[in-house]
Amino acid sequence: MTEHRPSPAPSANRHSQHATGREKLLAHAAMLLFAALIAGSFSFGGMAARHLDAGPLTLWRYLMTMAVMGVLSFGILRVPFSRPRRIWRYALLGGLIAIYMLTMFAALKFTSPVQTGAVFTLMPLISAGFALIFIGQRTRPDVLVALVIAASGAIWVIFRADLDAILSFDVGRGELIFFIGVICHGAYVPLIRKYNQDENPVAFGFWIIVFTIPWLLPTGAVPLATTDFASLPASVWATIAYLSVITTALTFMLLQYASMRLPAPKVLGYGYLTPTFIILLEGLLGHGWASPAVFLGALVTAAGLLVMGLLRD
Repeated sequence: MTEHRPSPAPSANRHSQHATGREKLLAHAAMLLFAALIAGSFSFGGMAARHLDAGPLTLWRYLMTMAVMGVLSFGILRVPFSRPRRIWRYALLGGLIAIYMLTMFAALKFTSPVQTGAVFTLMPLISAGFALIFIGQRTRPDVLVALVIAASGAIWVIFRADLDAILSFDVGRGELIFFIGVICHGAYVPLIRKYNQDENPVAFGFWIIVFTIPWLLPTGAVPLATTDFASLPASVWATIAYLSVITTALTFMLLQYASMRLPAPKVLGYGYLTPTFIILLEGLLGHGWASPAVFLGALVTAAGLLVMGLLRD
């Protein structure tokens, strides 16, 4: 699951050239932790989706996220508060991310966290296509190779390591639902760069969260208002806390630290580890281990990260 984390700062490459070897090593460690925490959002989200529908679950999560990001932005980081300008930008970006989140929770009712995590790894390749369309950003050939390697492993996992399923394009319902969301998220990433007009990235991210909520009200307001919270299992409460705090505030700080010390492609490449971490987490949680063939596909996806890591800064 990817959250409202700003893209690596435009100055990241310049700063990364001056980072020491120790700082770069710590940045890589930060991104490993980042990938593991993001993987947790799929596993824990799958547990919560069994007890609450996508609409109220997503709305509840974003109300909590708005509070957390508000405290982080204007309380802890002391970002100057200013009213949003050209609100339609935030409304558009909020709509894209709302679709992404709704489809993720909806998909988890039909498929496993491993499958959804594999679909998520297609996002960088999709985003590269949208970046060319929206902002004229071309992907370097070596970066494209890494993206294709990662995508090939993801496709293998999505089709459950079944060659016949690939040949007949027998893709699951949950994967198709989430793929729509991933397309929206792929468009969201370059549009952040297009629409952020020298505004503070933290404040910009906060206002996107605020304007995501209206999109979630039609499917979530009434069910959430009538939810019997006392009857919800602890796993739902824990998931909301995890998504609101861990995959918002903590991953934001990890990403900011790494993006100032590593080139942007290497930072974003850590998303390729998501399926591998999900497989490990699902096994440790007692939800069962993926088959060796599926795990092999996840390792191929992780190899995309290795290729990315070997590229010049």
